[in-house]
Amino acid sequence: MMFGRKLLDDPGVATTEEPPAGAAARAATMPAAEPLPASTVPAQPAVPAVPKSPLSSRHPPKHGPATATVGDRRRSVRPENVIRSENYSTIRQAVFASLDIASALTRPVEQVRVDVEAIAGEVIRGGDLPITQTEQRVMVQEILNDMFGVGPIEPLLQDETVDDIMVNGPDQVFVERFGKLELTDVKFRDNAHVVSVAQRIASSVGRRVDESSPMVDARLQDGSRVNVIIPPLAIDGASISIRKFSRKEFTLPRLVARGTLTPAMMRVLEIAAACRLNIIVAGGTGSGKTTMLNALSRYISETDRIVTIEDAAELQLQQPHVVRLETRPPSIEGTGAINQGDLMRNALRMRPDRIILGETRGAEAFDVLQAMNTGHDGSMTTLHANSPRDAITRLESMVMMANGNLPLFSIRHQIAAAVNLIVQVGRLRDGTRKITHITEIAGTEGDVIITQDLFHFAYNTAVQRDDVSGTHESTGMRPVFTDRARYYGMEAALMEAMRP
Repeated sequence: MMFGRKLLDDPGVATTEEPPAGAAARAATMPAAEPLPASTVPAQPAVPAVPKSPLSSRHPPKHGPATATVGDRRRSVRPENVIRSENYSTIRQAVFASLDIASALTRPVEQVRVDVEAIAGEVIRGGDLPITQTEQRVMVQEILNDMFGVGPIEPLLQDETVDDIMVNGPDQVFVERFGKLELTDVKFRDNAHVVSVAQRIASSVGRRVDESSPMVDARLQDGSRVNVIIPPLAIDGASISIRKFSRKEFTLPRLVARGTLTPAMMRVLEIAAACRLNIIVAGGTGSGKTTMLNALSRYISETDRIVTIEDAAELQLQQPHVVRLETRPPSIEGTGAINQGDLMRNALRMRPDRIILGETRGAEAFDVLQAMNTGHDGSMTTLHANSPRDAITRLESMVMMANGNLPLFSIRHQIAAAVNLIVQVGRLRDGTRKITHITEIAGTEGDVIITQDLFHFAYNTAVQRDDVSGTHESTGMRPVFTDRARYYGMEAALMEAMRP
């Protein structure tokens, strides 16, 4: 704050700082200084800018804007961002007061832009506001983003280098680029602005977010996945997390070019998908499970009838015969909820050739195994796990959630009979994403599930640097599904790909 700050060697600037003990007594005994002629009075030094506190937007000063005392004059210190915010609010209020918003939203954006620019120009000229043409264009775009898009974060959605957007209240927006988190300079007006954007996202897919339902999973029109949580559950303000769905089509060849896997691994996965193996893609949060699932789905035959089941639809299958199902949250009365387990049981009555479950996370795991064991070969799903063995353990736990009466012996035999391949993906410490294991379930011995790695990522521990060094290696093991590959005429290609 400016108050109480002492400006050294400046006799013309008053200060409210308390003098040290005894200073008043010494000053009383000193002769008064004669005033200097006007021509010799030194020029007043510039008052240094007051740094803006990071909490100033959340806790505005109680006594009005800060002021600096220079000689006998007091002038207001108004940061440029405050002035800009006031000008923007003036223009925005005029636009929303002049336009019929409901009618405007039915028109093309460029037509509405012309009207908004005209209103903004009149307000600027009429109020003689100090706004440049560039600032005016930026403000108009921000207003259009509020009307048609998702407010201040709309430019981040258009940025192809951004993978994730995380809004932590009105003053903090993080993004993930190339696997690394970074803070942006994007801000919302206040928490009400964040909540308004969140409600617009939810309502666009027929869902709601308010105090009675403060959490919601939804999706944007481009397929991006959104999670929203608002007060009172979010203590420091509404939070919006967006997992962007890339406009680029991530095929296995493109993932090979990025170093996610090798050409030999790609060939094995192509054969596995074409041979109708049941595949689980496992990995941590943000490791690329859905991207891998989309890439694998490209090798499903176009003659297959595919049913997809998701909480928020984001899979983008290219086949012509796809039925997409999405869960439904409960109503205001707490009734009418449809979960993934309900959709799984319904999907079995729809004569699917393959069922793809976006993510297995609970009791629906039992239904997934039942589907894989009842003729729906070639089904796929994802789940959170840190290793292939962890993925098996999680499946066991989730099946027990659904049916606690089943003995563990029976559950393990069902898993071994249903699941053929586990593709483990991971996000490494340098932000890169790689397949760390391709693991085959080979059967059981007693009540123990036997697995064998076909490929794994070997870290080079001798090299210590920021980026992770290592290579993908084939174990040279003969896959258990070789007989199935022979049935589909792909045995020779499989054995060639498995060569170390």
